[in-house]
Amino acid sequence: MTARLRGRSLRTRLLLFITAVLVCVCAAMALTTVYAQRAYLLGNLDDRVSDAAERGVGGAALHPGLTRDLTFLNETGQPAGLLAARLDAQGNIISAAVVGHDAPPRTLTTAQTTALKGLEPDGSTHTRAVPGLGTYRVTAIDASGIRVLAGLPMDDVLNTISGLVEIEAGVAAVGLTAAGCVCAVVIRRQLRPLGRVAATAVEVSHAPLGRGQVTGLTRVPERDTDPGSEAGQVGAALNRMIDHVEASLAERQHSEEQVRRSEERMRRFLADASHELRTPLASIAGYAELMNRGTDRIEPGLAWRRVNAESARMRSLVEDLLLLARLDEGRPLQSAEVDMAALVAEAVWDARAAGADHVWQLELDLDLDDGSALVLGDEARLHQVVANLLANARVHTLAGTTVTASVEATRTTCVIRVRDDGPGIPPALLPTVFERFTRADTSRTRAGVLEGGSGLGLAIVDAITTAHGGRIDVQSAPGRTEFTVELPTAEPLPTDTAVRARPASV
Repeated sequence: MTARLRGRSLRTRLLLFITAVLVCVCAAMALTTVYAQRAYLLGNLDDRVSDAAERGVGGAALHPGLTRDLTFLNETGQPAGLLAARLDAQGNIISAAVVGHDAPPRTLTTAQTTALKGLEPDGSTHTRAVPGLGTYRVTAIDASGIRVLAGLPMDDVLNTISGLVEIEAGVAAVGLTAAGCVCAVVIRRQLRPLGRVAATAVEVSHAPLGRGQVTGLTRVPERDTDPGSEAGQVGAALNRMIDHVEASLAERQHSEEQVRRSEERMRRFLADASHELRTPLASIAGYAELMNRGTDRIEPGLAWRRVNAESARMRSLVEDLLLLARLDEGRPLQSAEVDMAALVAEAVWDARAAGADHVWQLELDLDLDDGSALVLGDEARLHQVVANLLANARVHTLAGTTVTASVEATRTTCVIRVRDDGPGIPPALLPTVFERFTRADTSRTRAGVLEGGSGLGLAIVDAITTAHGGRIDVQSAPGRTEFTVELPTAEPLPTDTAVRARPASV
């Protein structure tokens, strides 16, 4: 069925689906109406049956000794078709009769009496089919040992329900026919814009798109691009596609420009790296040349110390470049549980030794039992992350600046923050602060002239953090600069006990 519908036009499928929905709605409304009307009529009939049973009990109570007495059926006002019976203590029918039209009550036959057996005198109503009389609604009640059964025919209820069903069926048939015709006309009119969109698409498909320069392509008329309709959305989408085709050459030029800029950044990176390496090499060559000319020009010990210092500087730069290259290649790092609380504490003590003119603080907020903050990673590299951030705060702030390192551990993350109350990072530098060879020399005061870095520290921090599945962020304003490193914890941490340490100077 679904496959056959797919082969039909959209107009036909919409008409079939709308018709099916209308049929379902009409059927549901008709059934609801029939059931509600039937329940209402049955409720009224049940009330009349209960009243007839109570009147029968009242009439039988006048002659309690006559267990077969049904003379109350002769009372004036009894409805035609009223059925009544007397029951014994076991619930068996002793006598039963039915009121006729302008005739005395008639005794029920054995078959009719049999159809009424099995009723409990509890006042509940039941539906029974009585041979020769039709369908009845009956009840039996017990009042002080007098048990009477009464019933009324359901012919009026059934006839009313049948008539209601016939009327609703006829109205639904006429309504569905009219609705189908209206829907066919409306669908045809509403789908005309889609036909015009299709014609535009066919015209565009014949355009010479392979020549590289496409301009002046036919567009869908503005009246067929109304976003409030589906056909208008298709027309607008087609126009956007045509605009995209016409802008492809400009996009290609933009991509080529990006490639050129990328190559320029690479050349600048190589130039910066060459410059950084050339400086220590030039120093080493200079001291070596002075040594070759004789010891009277320079003290040998001083020369060797300077050569060793420049060699160490060059070795550090090369190691940083190699580390970045390895991280760029995605080489795996060592993996072990690392207690970041202890690691940060050690890094703060190391930073204090290197920068005694700063105020160093450590804050711990550890939501776990043993006071540790475990992450899975390379301990040496993670230590390098914290050390680089602390060194960055020390180098680029004035003496007396307060630098605070904090560790916060939860069940899923470990957050390390390094903040200082120094002059801050210039807003223009923030977007590129994690790029390689980025320096802030022009805006952040260094602690000393020999403290200059290569501009790779924060790039290494970013690369190591990313390699550990974490992320790093920086927020800076005059008087507050904060680096935030977020790492996933090694395992879920318990929450029943919390260990919190107040900020303390170290």
